[in-house]
Amino acid sequence: MSKEVVMDVAIVGGGIGGLALALFLHQRGIGCRVYEAIPEIGTVGAGINLLPHAVKQLDSLGLIPELDKVGIRTKDASYFNKYGQHIYTEPAGMNAGYKWPQYSIHRGDLQQVLLNAVIERLGPDSVVTGHRCVGVENSGDGVTVAFEDPDGTLLDPVRARICVAADGIHSVIRKQFYPDEGEPVYSGLTIWRGVVPFKPFLSGANTIRVGWMPVGKIMVYPIRDNIDDEGNQLMNWVVTQERPKPDSMDWNKPAKLEDFFEPFKDWHFDWLDVPELLRQTPRPLIFPMVDRDPVETWTFGRTTLLGDAAHPMYPRGSNGAGQSILDGKILSQRLSEKGLTEEALQLYDKERVAKTAQVVLTNRKNPPDAILREVYERSGNQPFDRIQDLISDEELAEISASYKRIAGFAKEQLNAE
Repeated sequence: MSKEVVMDVAIVGGGIGGLALALFLHQRGIGCRVYEAIPEIGTVGAGINLLPHAVKQLDSLGLIPELDKVGIRTKDASYFNKYGQHIYTEPAGMNAGYKWPQYSIHRGDLQQVLLNAVIERLGPDSVVTGHRCVGVENSGDGVTVAFEDPDGTLLDPVRARICVAADGIHSVIRKQFYPDEGEPVYSGLTIWRGVVPFKPFLSGANTIRVGWMPVGKIMVYPIRDNIDDEGNQLMNWVVTQERPKPDSMDWNKPAKLEDFFEPFKDWHFDWLDVPELLRQTPRPLIFPMVDRDPVETWTFGRTTLLGDAAHPMYPRGSNGAGQSILDGKILSQRLSEKGLTEEALQLYDKERVAKTAQVVLTNRKNPPDAILREVYERSGNQPFDRIQDLISDEELAEISASYKRIAGFAKEQLNAE
C-alpha cells in the first residue's frame, strides 16, 4: 500500500501574497505549492505603490534588480487642491532617507516578477493553475483542501500539514470559517482607474493626490518608464467619488468616461492636464471601495488566512500588497521557528491580526490623503492665499508620519530593524 503524500504547506491563491509566501518558505527550506483558481496567471489590474517596508522584505529575497527592470523608483509624493494649488510635497523611498526604495509599479508586473522567481527557485510544478478551492477540512496533524476545475468538476483533494488561504477578498476559506460575515463593506466611495501612455510630470517619479471626495479626487503616478520613442511613461490614475452602493462588486468592470469625467473637466494644470489624461485612457475600469471589518482570528486548526483574505483594506494608503508581503515574511519565520504546527500559526495570528486591524481602521479614517480632507474643510473648498494660513507644515508632516508609524514603515524604526 502506498503511503499518502502530504506536502508541507498548501497555498491557496497565486496573487502577490501567495507567491511572496512561497518564496519566503522556500528561503527557509519549507516545501510548498501554490494553487490558483484561474487557468493562466496573466498581467491584470493597474498600478500600486510598493512601500519601503515591503521592498525591504523583497530585497531579502534578492528581487530588487527585477523590480528595477519593470517599476519606477518613486521620488516624492505631492498634494494639491482642485485648483491645482500646491499643499505639500514629501520625499519618498531612498529620497526620504530609507535604506530601500519605494516603487510605483503595475500590479501585474510585480506578480510576474514573483511568479518567475517561484518557478525558477521552486520548479515548474510549484504553481498549479485551474484549481479553485471549495473548502478545507482540518484533521489530525494535517488539512485536506478540496478543489474544482474551471468547469466545476471536483479534482483530487490535496493533503498538507498547513493550509494558507491567500485567495483574496472573496476568500472561500474565510467564508467557510465566517459564514455569516456577508459581502464586503462598502465605503460610500466608488473608484475608477486606468492606465494610459502620457508625458512625465513634475519629478517624473511623483505620486500626486488632488481634490477631495465631494468634488472628486484623483491620484496619478507613473508605473513604467520610457515605453515608446516619444518619452512617454505608462501613467496610472485612480479617481474617487462619493456614490451610492453599486449593484455589482466586480473589481474589473469596464466604465464609460462620462460616468466620472464631469468634476475634472476644467482641471488643466501647468504640470498635468487631467481631462486629457482621462480622455486618452482606452479602457477605464470601475470598482467599489470596500473592505471588511477586522476579525479576532485568522487561524483555525492548521488553516490560516493571509493578505486580502485576512485583512482587505481600502486602497488609500498604498498598503494592501505590502501588508500581504509582510504576512508572508512573518508566517514563514514562525513556521521555521516552531515547525509546521498550530503553535506557529497562532504566533503569526497574534502578531499580524492586531497590526493589520489598525491599518484597516486607519485607512477608513486617517490615511495619508487625509491631508486633502483637512485643506478642503478648512478652506471651505475655496482657493487659498497661503497654505500656512490653513495648516502648518508640521501638522501636514504629522498626518503622514502617523500613518507610517501605524503601517510599520516609520523611517527610523524600519532602517534600524
